[in-house]
Amino acid sequence: MKTYRKQIGALLIALWLISAFAIAAPSVTRAQASAPRVDVARISGVIDPFIEGYVERVINNARDDGATAIVFLLDTPGGGLDATRKIVERFFDSPVPIIVYVSPSGARAGSAGVFIAYGAHLAAMAPGTNIGAAHPVGAQGEDIAGILGDKVTNDSAAFIRSIATQRGRNADWAEDAVRESVSITEQEALQKGVIDFIARDVNDLLNQVNGRTVQVQGHDVTLNTQNAEVHQMDMNFFEQFFHLLLDPNIALILLNIGTIALIAEVYNPGAVIPAIVGIICLTLAAVALFGLPTNWAAVILIIAGIGMMLLDIKVTGFALTIGGVIAFLLGAFFLFRPITPPEPTAPDVSVSPFVIGGLAILTVSFVLFVIGAAIRSRNLPVITGLGSFVGATGTAKTPLNPLGTVLVRSEEWTALAQDPPIQPGEAVRVVSADGLTLRVEKAPKQGQNGG
Repeated sequence: MKTYRKQIGALLIALWLISAFAIAAPSVTRAQASAPRVDVARISGVIDPFIEGYVERVINNARDDGATAIVFLLDTPGGGLDATRKIVERFFDSPVPIIVYVSPSGARAGSAGVFIAYGAHLAAMAPGTNIGAAHPVGAQGEDIAGILGDKVTNDSAAFIRSIATQRGRNADWAEDAVRESVSITEQEALQKGVIDFIARDVNDLLNQVNGRTVQVQGHDVTLNTQNAEVHQMDMNFFEQFFHLLLDPNIALILLNIGTIALIAEVYNPGAVIPAIVGIICLTLAAVALFGLPTNWAAVILIIAGIGMMLLDIKVTGFALTIGGVIAFLLGAFFLFRPITPPEPTAPDVSVSPFVIGGLAILTVSFVLFVIGAAIRSRNLPVITGLGSFVGATGTAKTPLNPLGTVLVRSEEWTALAQDPPIQPGEAVRVVSADGLTLRVEKAPKQGQNGG
């Protein structure tokens, strides 16, 4: 009997311990789950629609995951006005407090960056950073004179003043940043009430903002960032890919390759691959150019210059090449110096002289190589009279139905089939020559190795 009592007693103690653990476990879980979460995202480079989409995604994720705040690390020379306005709108509509932190040391919040920093609930800067220079300028960096200049400046000043008033920041300095293009350091920004904190890093920033009350969607929210869990919110592959396209150097390279590829397809119809490469490169170039302050007259000049150089392949001279090089260099130099006044948020971007020079040299080298080959081919005996081609065999490069291209004596020729259709790869034999066009027929099987 005593044995049973001991066993029952041990069982009750075990049940009690299990129950106690089960009750305590949710408390531990809740304690762990109560740690505040802060999402950290990075806005760098030119402000474009892909950055705007990235900002929207980060805010939506933070809302769904119950984040306490979002820290946007900012380093930008500026960007598009539409994308900038939408980012500011996202900040004002955000259910999660937004903190913009100009970081790391050496970073800047230029042009569009001023509007973005002012649109946040809280703004901070790292040591060695600067903010400002949001004044609209002309194509060569000069002030925009007259009524047009006043209109652009006044509109921008009203926009930044409205943001500053709603966020309780220095509206006078913000207007000076637009009208006078002033730029200040982090210490001056703190003294003037442009930012709220100077922080060494994200951890220092979160310690400083802890307990700060901000107004989010009309309600006061007190930030709890003490010992917060920091979650990095990076751009996804597509956001990164298209954002990287908005590099002036990449834009010019794509434009150059795409134009050459399409012209190569025109000179060699049916090759297909140059057409595919050309269409892809020009499409990506268009995406980049539409996201940058592009001078479209310069784009036309670049395409015309490349076209002139490649046209010299047919002419087999050098005058068009020289003119094409000049047109290309001028177009590349003025590519991102718009004729119309740029937006106040627009970045000051340009193509590297090394990229311009490198592309010019490569294009000219390609043209000279092809022209040299054309001149050498003109000195071959077979070129002086196509009668020697009669009886020669070759291969159809494209469908002959009846007109197409054939490969005879290691050279491509326009050909007219006497017994169409002839499919690519079929052996042909030259019957006669009419100018620079060869008249061909299907070659007997025993003659496929000729030519």
